[in-house]
Amino acid sequence: MESIDIAATPKLGFGLMRLPKKGPSIDIDQTSAMVDAFLDAGFTYFDTAYVYPGSERAMAKALVKRHPRESYTVATKLFATAVPSAKLAKGELAKSMEKAGLDYVDYYLLHSIMEANYKKYERFGLWDFVSEKKREGVIHHIGFSYHSGPKLLDQLLTEHPEVEFVQLQINYADWENPAVQSRENWEVARAHEKPVVIMEPVKGGRLANPPASVKELFESVHQDASPASWALRFAASLEGVLTVLSGMSTLEQVQDNIHTFKDMPPLSAEERRVIADAMDFMGYANQIPCTACGYCLQGCPQQIPIPEVFKVLNDYQTGAPKEECVSRLAEATEGRGKPSDCIACGNCEAICPQHIEIIENLKRAVELES
Repeated sequence: MESIDIAATPKLGFGLMRLPKKGPSIDIDQTSAMVDAFLDAGFTYFDTAYVYPGSERAMAKALVKRHPRESYTVATKLFATAVPSAKLAKGELAKSMEKAGLDYVDYYLLHSIMEANYKKYERFGLWDFVSEKKREGVIHHIGFSYHSGPKLLDQLLTEHPEVEFVQLQINYADWENPAVQSRENWEVARAHEKPVVIMEPVKGGRLANPPASVKELFESVHQDASPASWALRFAASLEGVLTVLSGMSTLEQVQDNIHTFKDMPPLSAEERRVIADAMDFMGYANQIPCTACGYCLQGCPQQIPIPEVFKVLNDYQTGAPKEECVSRLAEATEGRGKPSDCIACGNCEAICPQHIEIIENLKRAVELES
């Protein structure tokens, strides 16, 4: 199997986690239009996962059944954290391929590895499993997505030289954030000479819609550049990057990202200074670092819409009127659990890739209940 060629891979990757909806289901027509625009612009990398609801089947309809196999590459993932046995974990690969309609997977990742679960991946023999599947030709490249600090990352890359790439959360807001350690993790990957796939470059959409002071700062330098383009260019300008994933939900987002990445120059020294100022303005250290991945929802017995609650709470903490936030929280929790319904079972915190103290933050949101 050939090694990964960073230079041959376009730097924009299509994250299929936040696809547009039509009612409760993914909108296949709109997703197909987004896929077509992405491919027509020369981009090729699509990222999904076994645990992204409906994503693999939507990809089959919008991409796999409509375009030649050689025109794109697919990454999908095995998530062992929530399954009770090695047999079930290993079975995810075959199920992913069946749902997506694939004969092989270009990039296969052990998903969301962190301090709380990495030993389970070892205990289930999943490193050996993916290596075996690579030898069989079912998988072309082995990697893992990661949500902990540089010490464990260095350990894993040392113990598993068969790993060909690593997927890391990197964005300018988290570059020096001690809870994420984007810079230090990137440095470890570079030391091991592993290509990096960047996830959350716009931090779950939060860097696409920053505070007004940050928007004004960016516009003072480039009037027509979107805030999202600044975040994406920061990520893509780093060395050793295979691709930068953007979880796109609309055709307009696809078009904006295509515009950003087409003939994209790296950040200049002046632009880096502007981003450093933006980090100071945003004050992310005081905000809940939720990226709206939705993993916490899988085990919540009270059906509390945790990401939506935290979005409202973050806005409240950065100056949004309390009356507006009370109304938005009521709308978000209608027919579902409220923050005060939390029973502190801890299921959400055990699976959160951002290591958020969810229970304590839900207590803070109670004051916004109507």
